[in-house]
Amino acid sequence: MRPIPAPEELPAQMPHLADNWRRVVCRGVLRLAGWRLVGEFPDVPRLVMIAAPHSSWWDGIWGLVVKVGIGADIKFMAKQELFRPPLGALLRGLGGIPIARRAAHGVVEQMIERFGHHEQLWLGIEPEGTRRHVPKWKSGFWYIAHRAGVPVFPVAFHYPDKTIHLGPLYPTTGDLAADTERLRAFYQPYQGKHHGL
Repeated sequence: MRPIPAPEELPAQMPHLADNWRRVVCRGVLRLAGWRLVGEFPDVPRLVMIAAPHSSWWDGIWGLVVKVGIGADIKFMAKQELFRPPLGALLRGLGGIPIARRAAHGVVEQMIERFGHHEQLWLGIEPEGTRRHVPKWKSGFWYIAHRAGVPVFPVAFHYPDKTIHLGPLYPTTGDLAADTERLRAFYQPYQGKHHGL
């Protein structure tokens, strides 16, 4: 275990945020809260990051505090209706991507298209899709990664000891069920705020 890394310790190919006062504040919050990091960030320019188990609103809050605190430009999706003033500017500043959920081409296609236009893109997704305990993940993250030709990077917030566990990169194989089972196995030891996987 180690403290949250400083921006200069991040991999070169990882998308970085501009240095500003928000980073200093978020690093202070993480230090006071006692969160620690286990593992290393991969040095790749594009990936789909998944976070689980998702059992509380705190998951999203801590996720944003961590990404700003370390200076990582990790994007996330939110419905486009949330991007109206005054919340829209804040969401975009935090890495939000507005999604037209009723568009003719769906969310997966919108994200694949975005990967096609960006040489650097880390996209964060919660595969459970809800804070309730679910026996099965939504498969959109896999289709985005597979069709965009980028690996999946699993991250787990383990609340009992306030650790953030960074997994290995998982390239997709073309077998959705097998890939999902391997990824879910990574999460078995970890406990969210209200439940495990």
